[in-house]
Amino acid sequence: MKKITYLFFLMISPLLLFAQPNTTESHEDNSQLIRDLSGSRWTMKMMLPGEGVKKGLHNLPPEDIETLVWNYAQVPGDVYTDLWKAGAIEDPYFGRNSVKAQWVQQYEWWYSVQFKVTEPVNDQIVRIEFDGVDYECDVWLNGHFLGHHEGAFSGFSFDVNDALRISKWDHLASTNMLMVRLAPPPQVNALVAGKKTPWFGDYWRDLIPFGINKPVRMVSTGKVLFEDVYANTTINKDKSADVKLEMTVENTDSEPRDMTFIASLEGKNFKMKTQTVEFTKTVKPGVHKVEKNIHISDPKLWWPWDLGDQNLYKTRISLKEGAVNHDFNETVFGIREVTSKWNPGFEKNVEVSFPRSTYINGKFHFIRSACWGGPPDIFVGRSGIEKYKELIRLAKEANLNNIRIFGWHPPEIPEFYQYCDEMGMTVWQDMIPLGTGNIPTEEEKLAAIFNEGVKVVKERRNHPSLIMMEGGEEMMLRTRDPQFGRQFLERLGDSLQNYVKLPYVPDSPLTCHVSKAAGYKNKEAVHALRYFYDMGKFLHEDWYQTLEFPIVPEFAITSVPSVESLKKFIPEEEMWPPGLSWGHHWADLTRLRMQNWDVFDSEMTGSLGEFVNATQDAQGIIFQNGIEYFRRQKPNLSGIALCHWITYWPDMKWGIVDNYAKPKNSYDFVKKAYQPLLVNFEFKKRRWDKKEPFVGNIWVINDLYKDYSNCKIEFQIKDDAGAVLSTQKFDVAKIDANSAKSLFAINEKVLKSVDKKFFVTLKLSDKKGNALSENDYFFLIGDQAEATKKFNEMKEMRVKRESKYKYGNYYQFFDDIDNKTYDSGTQHPKAFGY
Repeated sequence: MKKITYLFFLMISPLLLFAQPNTTESHEDNSQLIRDLSGSRWTMKMMLPGEGVKKGLHNLPPEDIETLVWNYAQVPGDVYTDLWKAGAIEDPYFGRNSVKAQWVQQYEWWYSVQFKVTEPVNDQIVRIEFDGVDYECDVWLNGHFLGHHEGAFSGFSFDVNDALRISKWDHLASTNMLMVRLAPPPQVNALVAGKKTPWFGDYWRDLIPFGINKPVRMVSTGKVLFEDVYANTTINKDKSADVKLEMTVENTDSEPRDMTFIASLEGKNFKMKTQTVEFTKTVKPGVHKVEKNIHISDPKLWWPWDLGDQNLYKTRISLKEGAVNHDFNETVFGIREVTSKWNPGFEKNVEVSFPRSTYINGKFHFIRSACWGGPPDIFVGRSGIEKYKELIRLAKEANLNNIRIFGWHPPEIPEFYQYCDEMGMTVWQDMIPLGTGNIPTEEEKLAAIFNEGVKVVKERRNHPSLIMMEGGEEMMLRTRDPQFGRQFLERLGDSLQNYVKLPYVPDSPLTCHVSKAAGYKNKEAVHALRYFYDMGKFLHEDWYQTLEFPIVPEFAITSVPSVESLKKFIPEEEMWPPGLSWGHHWADLTRLRMQNWDVFDSEMTGSLGEFVNATQDAQGIIFQNGIEYFRRQKPNLSGIALCHWITYWPDMKWGIVDNYAKPKNSYDFVKKAYQPLLVNFEFKKRRWDKKEPFVGNIWVINDLYKDYSNCKIEFQIKDDAGAVLSTQKFDVAKIDANSAKSLFAINEKVLKSVDKKFFVTLKLSDKKGNALSENDYFFLIGDQAEATKKFNEMKEMRVKRESKYKYGNYYQFFDDIDNKTYDSGTQHPKAFGY
């Protein structure tokens, strides 16, 4: 975690002063000093590539006011959002405006901020720290070149003592100018894999994000300072715990220094007696690791929210030389142990290569997850910290206990993990984004990828919410050399596990033909995507019943945001029937209609509202039915991640919560299916003949470590009009903790009076009649075989049309364009079938 410090701010005009800290303050009033250089005081200027230095922008006089006429900018942020706010481009999220903004990525952009320093910094080290810049930059302070950096995720810093301009009384002589040149973003992802988020995929168009995307600060310390602090925890057999503080310390002086370390340990969100240790060590010049163990006889463990409390500890460490406090660090962490075990039902090294069951503090943690799909906005300047908190709160409220960050998205900001720590949400993460199969082969470039991964894991390893690491996402699907890909992923895992004690698997899904050529087995994991991409081959319930794997890292169904949200990014003239902007925002208009038909026996295209709501309900119903099927395979199957929780721009694809943090209808279906204690109904089909008996089985799944005794289940069938056709009540003597069990068979001949559909409700109650779990479904009157035949015919029509196009080319949905009758000045093409 980053150093938490006492902040000093003093304003003169719009500029900040920077004064030397009091170096004799106590442990409680630490002496480290931070100047936050983030905010909206930055300005920006466009230059042709290479021209900024030629024109001398890096040598602008620090006290000058020339940058006042540049465009204003926000840090952290991104270039596109700054230009949109300045009026230089139209909102890239609206309509097809992103196409109009593609010129931005062909230029370099210069960012500047001015600040004042009024006090001498004798015997201090002053650094300017960047938490991250996407992707490549050069940095100057007052014309002094500080350095160059590449890599979107790792932080970097520069010592600036020699470059600072300091004057207590002279307003001009105390003015400093920090200048950052952002290079045009890279255009080939394979060349920067693992060091920049892939900017392509099936929910974005070709607009490559870049900017100063994380905070910038100036930090003053003594000459001996902390580089990193890791609270490496161990739970002992006697249930005590040890916290080994692994402190990376740098002595910037040329002489050894005798340093006193004063470390205190206390509860952050619970009360405990503060434990303090103090020791002295000679720190030679350079970077060194210093370790100190703190033993806790009765530790308060951290648990996911459905297994226990989220106890968090705080350690504060002062680094002193006599009475002089050189540096200070505050780190928040949790004590928990994460292990993995082989999934039952799968033969080790024959069907699977890795254990995929996660145990936290010895308890099986069944993962109810969704792929994060973030950051909340691909243009980071558009969203704030409060949006993160709301999205994670919504996830917990929907009964998720995990969020998966996969290899098409970046590692998240510190607050993301903080909120997960506090809310008891675990995190399953590809540590760096490798959503591509092609990476550099040169050893020097591979080392840079490994180093980026190490920096990412070191910044996040104190968070107890981080419980599982992956190396890649669909990487093996695309790699040209299977053996090289496997070796790379294994080397990456070795690098990461040198720094944190967490389970690691190299890739997902690892069941493609390339993965098998690399030696992986045929049951490693499944990306449950074929229903969507092979739309029409199977009715959804027939499809998911073919899947038996130890874990499901992706389960993907698509839908459209609400009408209210659509109005925020679709032009009015393209709203209904769907216009070109629907396709630009990744609406697969054929599959959406087919998915509706599968669930409702109708494409539901009577109006915009009917269609939108149907897509959301269809997404939710398919998710619910699939989740329950997978959960009934517990413990052989150990986790599910839906695809996705959110998406990072307003699209019409995977998200359960849209880009405006508005839950879709599917949210409620997921919340229902992810109940930790779940009463549910196992069925083989959704279409039934009136003359046949309605059959299935009642199950109860319990992910909690709590037994329930003397319960009751009420099972009820209703017809189209809501009339009760059948009610049955069952006594349940005991529901075991951490279990999944079929309890009662259903065989009811009551469908003869049903017209088109009927409904099933279940209620699980305790012995006092209090509801423990409720669930419901609807079914159709029809012929499953005939429906399958019709769905297959719809697929043939879809494939015939798509055969002329590359996937993602949305012109296929618009006959006006396809038939070359489109006049862009006067026509607004409408999709066929609506």
